[in-house]
Amino acid sequence: MMHQPVEERIVEVLRHLGIERAHFAACMSRDIAGLAIAHPEIVSSLTIVCPWGMKMDALRTLSSRLMVITGDQGHVAEEVHRAVASLPETTLVDLRDYFSPLWADVIADRTEDVGGAMMEFLSRIEQQQPLQEIAPSQAEGGLADISYSIRGSGPPLVLFPLGLAPSQWQPLLPLLSTRYCTITLTGPVLGMVAFLEARAQGYLRLVRTVVEEAGIRPGETVLEVGCGPGVILRWLAHYTHGSNHITGVDINAYLLREAAALVKNQGLERTITLREGNGEALPFDDNAFDVTMACTVMEEGNAERMLRECLRVTKSGGRVLAIVRSLDMPGWVNLPLGSELKKKAEIQRGHVVTEGCADASLYRRMREAGLRDLIMVPQWATFSAGERLQFEQDRIVAMLDPEELSEWQKAAARAEAEGTFFIAQPFHCAVGTKP
Repeated sequence: MMHQPVEERIVEVLRHLGIERAHFAACMSRDIAGLAIAHPEIVSSLTIVCPWGMKMDALRTLSSRLMVITGDQGHVAEEVHRAVASLPETTLVDLRDYFSPLWADVIADRTEDVGGAMMEFLSRIEQQQPLQEIAPSQAEGGLADISYSIRGSGPPLVLFPLGLAPSQWQPLLPLLSTRYCTITLTGPVLGMVAFLEARAQGYLRLVRTVVEEAGIRPGETVLEVGCGPGVILRWLAHYTHGSNHITGVDINAYLLREAAALVKNQGLERTITLREGNGEALPFDDNAFDVTMACTVMEEGNAERMLRECLRVTKSGGRVLAIVRSLDMPGWVNLPLGSELKKKAEIQRGHVVTEGCADASLYRRMREAGLRDLIMVPQWATFSAGERLQFEQDRIVAMLDPEELSEWQKAAARAEAEGTFFIAQPFHCAVGTKP
């Protein structure tokens, strides 16, 4: 079961529910790509909302049944428009004056716009090829590490997780379920939870380095700010052999629910506590923890407020650990490419709010916040196999013109044959001590 492809898990769930063909909606095309390639007969239509990581080969097979909804602001919109331009039959919907990074709560922000576009698109597809209506006998359940929640009756509409959006599909369910049997899927093999679990392959190596620099001692209490689905929490519980109580806090209720399920699944409830809260106003007393960590969360909010809060809840003599993505250092793509293409492939792209931090200013900010004895350890997370390598490659490929793509494919085939292909991403990392 652990190695069962996600598309086969989805098919297993659909068969369990008596569904032969359905409409689908997602954010991350990794959730739907395998299904589109291996079981295209199941996909009546696909709606991608604020996409992240478009698998173009899979999407081309669905072009006439595909709608992409995106904000119209920033490089995110530019990348989506460039990708959709190669899919001429695809329906493109721009959300006016909207920036749509991965954590955008798009359904809550633009309920009417997204709902109206989906209802119109699905109605058009239904006129061309109606789906069998279903009225399921159960409201929720789980199978193959996928949980499902069902609302309404009618043609089946399967909803995959929406990136890091806190509200997920909830604000739109009343509308969609008036006409469709809406089946909301969650679980550790889908969406950003699966992505973050896969990222651990290379990411936890640099986390280990920073944790070792902090010198966490048995019995010390640890807080992670912006814990997400709890990858670091669970790793740290095993790394410290259960000798430290670990608390995770996150503003995203969806990710906390996923984190709680994974903590319970691994039997770590006594070691790990989860709390909902904002990293800019932590729900803890002053001097509450010996060690406070903030890993790849300062990009998404006011970094200076987060640092001040991290210091406030940390005891005197305690340590604050911080990791942010680095948009000011190039990555490394280990392929024999021409200089121009290599430079294009290695440019770091990411979503950072105005007051966020994704560069070397992290070190200055930590000093100015009052931390002392700062240990600065910029590092690279390396991905040489598996889903995360494929994801990074997909993101680069989506930016290439036909000539560049040909060069990339030849170089990748050569490096894969030699066993030397990897992609490395840079991070700024530091540990400081509270006076």
